[in-house]
Amino acid sequence: MKKLIALFATSALASTAAVGSVALSGSASVTYDDNGSSPSATSYDADMTVVGTAGGTTLTASYDMEGANPKTTAVDLATTIGPVTIAADMFNGVQKATSSTVSGGQEYETPASVDTGVTVSLDVPIGDATVALDNSGNVILSGTWSGVTLSHTVGDTTVTSAGVALAGIDVNVTNSGGATTWDLATTVSGVDLTLASTQKVTAAFGLAGNTMTVSSIPAVAAVARKTGTSTGSGTNGYGKWAVASAASYSTVAISRDLTSGASLTATYDTSNDSLTLKAAVTF
Repeated sequence: MKKLIALFATSALASTAAVGSVALSGSASVTYDDNGSSPSATSYDADMTVVGTAGGTTLTASYDMEGANPKTTAVDLATTIGPVTIAADMFNGVQKATSSTVSGGQEYETPASVDTGVTVSLDVPIGDATVALDNSGNVILSGTWSGVTLSHTVGDTTVTSAGVALAGIDVNVTNSGGATTWDLATTVSGVDLTLASTQKVTAAFGLAGNTMTVSSIPAVAAVARKTGTSTGSGTNGYGKWAVASAASYSTVAISRDLTSGASLTATYDTSNDSLTLKAAVTF
């Protein structure tokens, strides 16, 4: 492991001096929300991503551009050496552990501690399957057989996921630590339908660049916080948020691409009887 990390460090230094390709991308939007009976509000968002590539090494850095100064949101460096993939998360985007109280006296704990680090993965092809081992000790078996894509991870929490297209329906099922979730997606008479195990239903229809999406979001029951550890080991990792209860609601969003290159979206939300207008552009 130490030799692999040292090799990665050497590769990173060499590629820094000989970056052959740099790509910029980003997005910007302005949103007006009448907030129903509450005072209206206007918000802004602008993001930029810089990707530098040299051979098998890639540096990706993301920034929030609104406000007086740019704010870093992610810096990731990855390189591939044969079957070995080495990835470094160079930006600490996780806050320290804190506790507080939300409505109803429900406590929560932030997923805390430092989240920077290096991950070393080794992919070993065995027939149609791939076996991977990361530096967290997780063993991952994945592959596609007869159109069914399977992934099985054994670690602190065992996760198994499967995806398949059956008669025009995309089916995805995931079991994590004994809890199973699923979603179905299909198109009927030009309408894209999605149904999830949470009972969320989404229907999108219209022509490209001029669509309407109707969503029904189910009620959510309150869930108490789960305390983690400072090292992030164990089932709860660094700790999991509490979930506050919420009533069911629906949204209707109409989106249209403008000749200016921007898009305009109007969304009505029944949870607070509000209408939101959002103009956005991606470059």
